[in-house]
Amino acid sequence: MTCYVYIVRCKDNSFYTGITTNINRRISEHNNRIKSCLQKSKVPVELVYFESFADRISAARREKEIKGWNRIKKLSLIEKFTLKP
Repeated sequence: MTCYVYIVRCKDNSFYTGITTNINRRISEHNNRIKSCLQKSKVPVELVYFESFADRISAARREKEIKGWNRIKKLSLIEKFTLKP
C-alpha cells in the first residue's frame, strides 16, 4: 500500500510532518480537527510537500528523518519541491 510523508504549513506558520495513505483526506481531517493532534490555533493548514513510499515502514523512517531537521532545512526541501516543473 502506498504511503505518503507530508508537510503542512499551519496557520501560525509552523510546520507539521506526518504520514498517511490518503493525503486529501488527511488534510481535510487536520482542517476539520478530526483525528488530528493539531491545536485550534494551527488550523487551517496548507499542504506544502509530500513524497510517496511503497510501504509504511519506509514512510515512517523518512518522517522521523524530516522531523529531526531544523526549519531552514525543511524550508529548503519545500522550496525544491515547489520549483519542480
